[in-house]
Amino acid sequence: MIQVGEVLVSDDIKEKEFVCNLEKCKGACCVERDFGAPLEENELEILKEIYPKVKPYLSKEGIKVIEKEGTHTVDDDGEYCTPIIKGRECVYAIYDEKNVLKCGIEQAYLDGKIEYKKPISCHLYPIRITKKKNFEAVNYHKWSICSAACALGKELQVPLYKFLKDPLIRKYGEAWYNELVHQITAIEREEAKESKKKKK
Repeated sequence: MIQVGEVLVSDDIKEKEFVCNLEKCKGACCVERDFGAPLEENELEILKEIYPKVKPYLSKEGIKVIEKEGTHTVDDDGEYCTPIIKGRECVYAIYDEKNVLKCGIEQAYLDGKIEYKKPISCHLYPIRITKKKNFEAVNYHKWSICSAACALGKELQVPLYKFLKDPLIRKYGEAWYNELVHQITAIEREEAKESKKKKK
């Protein structure tokens, strides 16, 4: 476990290798779940504000659910999340010409229509954040549908914290991320020293 400020970071964030492979998974994390993407409280108003500009990017089914349930809902634990369509995909998910699920919010962002990229929980995935009273815990969420991403990450030798550099900075700031990298580098140096000693 690594502590950066009031945030506890699981060792998996340093050790796991991961690179999203949309060609293989087809964006399954947008559909293979019981509830929508987790939302932070400050994102609720943002979703309401950007909806008119995001709406043209969404599916008819997604729009229908949003018009009925709103731009967000709550799960069985009372946590905020995005609505889903018939127990399946997120209302903001859209299929491209290759039948890959992508985020309608992110497409609007890429087109310069809005300044909000997408829910931070989606941007950070497969990292999941658990909030406690005095700290936050950053953990790796292992899911079978991401096996191709794990294989690609291992092939390219990209650790999770590097793959998710941008969303981690978006969430906690650049100074926080630099401190995380500093601590990980120090740990890896110590591990390398110990490994050399054992070989001798």
